[in-house]
Amino acid sequence: MTADPAFWNNLAEKYSRQPLADPDSFERKIAVTTSRMTSRDVVLDIGCGTGSLALRLAPSAAHIHGLDLSSEMIRIANGKARAQQIDNVTFHTGPFDDSFTAFEAESLDGICAYSLLHLVDDLPAALGRIYRLLKPGGFFISSTVCLGESWVPYGPILQVMRWFGKAPPVKILPKAALENELRRTGFIDLLQPDVGAKPIIAFIVAAKPR
Repeated sequence: MTADPAFWNNLAEKYSRQPLADPDSFERKIAVTTSRMTSRDVVLDIGCGTGSLALRLAPSAAHIHGLDLSSEMIRIANGKARAQQIDNVTFHTGPFDDSFTAFEAESLDGICAYSLLHLVDDLPAALGRIYRLLKPGGFFISSTVCLGESWVPYGPILQVMRWFGKAPPVKILPKAALENELRRTGFIDLLQPDVGAKPIIAFIVAAKPR
């Protein structure tokens, strides 16, 4: 993820108050995700933001861990967990890189990355780290904005927005490139369930071989 937590910290309060852009699609994504889970599972939500996904997944797992670069996002997430009296969620602050050592290799049953992969600096490294953390047979579910699917010239638009501090660095990914990178990492059984998301969203379910 972009290495400037200040951008996300400044955005956190506004972000937490915004309604979901596509609530119906989000509900379908949660249904797909929980269908892969058991009550014994330990699952990591990378780029968890203010905890919306992690808290929704909590009833379907033994424990959910959320990780986000932004301390403000995590502060809000912890407040939501307390308000909802959910005690099987732990939130962590920091980047998803080699400094994140909360888990041993092959220790997680599942990993989620919603709205994240287009923001990482090194996609192959991030996917490799996810792959190593998963147990054999573990699932990886991602929802990624793939601006490479659009005719809109997002590159220069985003560059101008970055000059004004209104956008983070974003990779212009086509869906096929993301799929190829997942397969190159070693993931198998890639599926793209129809969750009613916009055409630029790649919602992908994948597995680590047993």
